[in-house]
Amino acid sequence: MTKKVGILFGMEDTFPWAFIDKVNELGGGEIIAEPVHIDKLEQGADYGYAVIIDRISQDVPFYRAYLKNAALNGTYVINNPFWWSADEKFFNNALMTKLGIPLPKTVLLPSHERPTNTSETSFRNLKFPHDWEYIFDYVGFPAYMKPHDGGGWRNVYRVESPEDLWNKLGETEQLVMMVQEEIIFDDYYRVYCLGKKYVHIMPYEPRNEPHLRYATTHQTEGKELEKLLKVIHDYTIKMNEALGYDFNTVEFAIRDGIPYAIDFCNPAPDADRNAVGEENFAWIVEHSAKLAIEKAKEYVPGKPNISWGTFVKDSAK
Repeated sequence: MTKKVGILFGMEDTFPWAFIDKVNELGGGEIIAEPVHIDKLEQGADYGYAVIIDRISQDVPFYRAYLKNAALNGTYVINNPFWWSADEKFFNNALMTKLGIPLPKTVLLPSHERPTNTSETSFRNLKFPHDWEYIFDYVGFPAYMKPHDGGGWRNVYRVESPEDLWNKLGETEQLVMMVQEEIIFDDYYRVYCLGKKYVHIMPYEPRNEPHLRYATTHQTEGKELEKLLKVIHDYTIKMNEALGYDFNTVEFAIRDGIPYAIDFCNPAPDADRNAVGEENFAWIVEHSAKLAIEKAKEYVPGKPNISWGTFVKDSAK
């Protein structure tokens, strides 16, 4: 029986078509890939995909509902739409503290404006004022302020002082923000992780313009570089095993030889040829197709087949 692999397109146009071509090349006619086609969504209906790679549902709630329905029918969805709905950056940071992953010092802040349909009495458990002296001493300045569950570098601020933080917090309205220590780094890496086992480490320069961020090289050399790359590889696997992501990127800022995990909640990470470059693009296309074919071969219609991280699995015991 031919098994279908589908992809939900995001804004990019190079990766999805290359992925489809690679699956069809490697699938030998037994596994075929195509864009997901949706003309209706009936509750509980099975639309026949063994695997779906999701590149857009974070922005389209209808697609998120489609993927959850597909998972109910046995489709292996990359990434798990249930976990992605519950996921947030601050919780992920908290989880990493339990795994021993080096992180910037981070504190969560209440929203500047009260959420809609709340009043002062909704916040009787919140002490006012917050212990700002402790927070500022702990995190230090300069620092970064960012949404606790955001992405795509939206609403990210660099703050220089308490006064600067107050002013910029005033622009965030009802967003819940976290303030995070700035890591002055010697080296920086972005790392693809697929299937919690395939790892591709890429030198990265986040201060460059987007189209030039991968146009850099290692700043660490020799035995120190070899040791550093091994630590990054092992941390990446450990983090994605805990989170359960099958398609993710992790970013590490290297300070004094220590890789600090900066950003590791990217379940629809950049894979556009024009951004990541030919070598990285070839790797992500090859290994994402390989992973999709592996999961398609395991597919049994109607049998739940979704990936959960060790945090959820251990909690369910």
